[in-house]
Amino acid sequence: MTQPLRTQEPVYLESFEAFQRDSCSRDPSWLRSLRHEAISQFKDLGFPTQRRGNEEWKYTDIRPIAHIPFRLPTNPLSKPSKTSLLRFPFDMTQRNRLVFLDGHLEEELSSLLAVPYDKYAVNLTEAIASSDGTLEKHLAHDVNLKTNPFVSLNTAFMNEGAFINIPDESTVEEPIYLFFLNTAKEENTIVYPRVLVVAGEKSKATIIEIHSSLSNNSTKHQYFTNSVTEIALGKDSQLSYYKAQTQPHDSFHITHTQAILGQNSNFTSLNFDFGGGLVRNNLNILMNATGARCTLNGLYMLTGSQHIDNQVIVDHTQGHTTTRELYKGVLDGQARSVFHGSIIVREGAVKVDADQSDKNLLLSDHAEADTKPAFWIYCDDVRCSHGAACGKLDENALFYLSSRGISDQAARALMTHGFVTDIIESIGHTPFRSNIDVLVRNILDQWLSNTPRT
Repeated sequence: MTQPLRTQEPVYLESFEAFQRDSCSRDPSWLRSLRHEAISQFKDLGFPTQRRGNEEWKYTDIRPIAHIPFRLPTNPLSKPSKTSLLRFPFDMTQRNRLVFLDGHLEEELSSLLAVPYDKYAVNLTEAIASSDGTLEKHLAHDVNLKTNPFVSLNTAFMNEGAFINIPDESTVEEPIYLFFLNTAKEENTIVYPRVLVVAGEKSKATIIEIHSSLSNNSTKHQYFTNSVTEIALGKDSQLSYYKAQTQPHDSFHITHTQAILGQNSNFTSLNFDFGGGLVRNNLNILMNATGARCTLNGLYMLTGSQHIDNQVIVDHTQGHTTTRELYKGVLDGQARSVFHGSIIVREGAVKVDADQSDKNLLLSDHAEADTKPAFWIYCDDVRCSHGAACGKLDENALFYLSSRGISDQAARALMTHGFVTDIIESIGHTPFRSNIDVLVRNILDQWLSNTPRT
């Protein structure tokens, strides 16, 4: 009889003992306590492999992750070649950038030339060593270690990452890029990127977080990225936070982003997912003060057997707050997407204005999109709407284009690009918008030239 595969929680507990012995000896007492609390919570929770009765993980099977003994990379860093950087789909010449390779800051590839001296954008380990109390106040303050085992794991193992502290009444004119790159040089490795952003009152900035690989779309070794991003917006602050993910199709990618919005703050989130074999994005927004506004847009493009699960929660604890949320997916092959959006309006949170929508375009008969937008409203004086749509390209429109001499491939690419244009055009930084647009066009050209339409 075949024995069932076992989940690998003991491997992580064993790795944590070695990690804290080798890498955490200089941690302050508050951080040591936080790490121990986190690993204890992970030990209690384990991986959510049981999906029956577990609505949060009902449509996503994470056993492929749970059954592999992922470990931290051990070999010394090998610097990327100029050729590999030229193949990279994003511009790495931006003047504000922190580049992490297999979880470690690569200082020679990093630059903060356009960040004034009074702005704080540093490696997380440096921030821990020199913290003035800001880090202790905000790090893991509002992420729930007790319910999410992946957040617990990241908090236990977090080491290098980015701490961005934008002072009151200051503006960072050029975006800050955070590159998290994998080499897949070793078998079954895991990295734990951690980002903490504190935006002071009346501050303004754009941050672009990119997760990618320097290897080809298929690697010799599987790897797992378990990432957590925490954001705190002060009164009247403005922050645009863009994420893009182009990992190989045999990699695993799980992220958790938490943003807490202050009075009259304005938060824009744009998520772009093109890679990864199994991807899960948790985005939690707390509208904790009147006048707060968030715009949440996302685009995912999947093919083959790729699977993505977007879980978006916006909690309006205060009234006179606004949410605009639009996610779009393009699915080919046997790809599958899951979207579960929840907007919560608490008792007494009057004048909340919230829109939520998820739209999917299926390029194959075998692709599948599961979408579940939902509201939880405990107050009467609000304006809330939601919608979901799933469909294929209009055959009549395709016929019309073909009658004008446009090839079938070009017509499908044109219409599909038109479907996602509004998401791309919402990017406020021109070079990054151009990167995404080129990436989308290249993906469509590859799909439509290689795949018979079904």
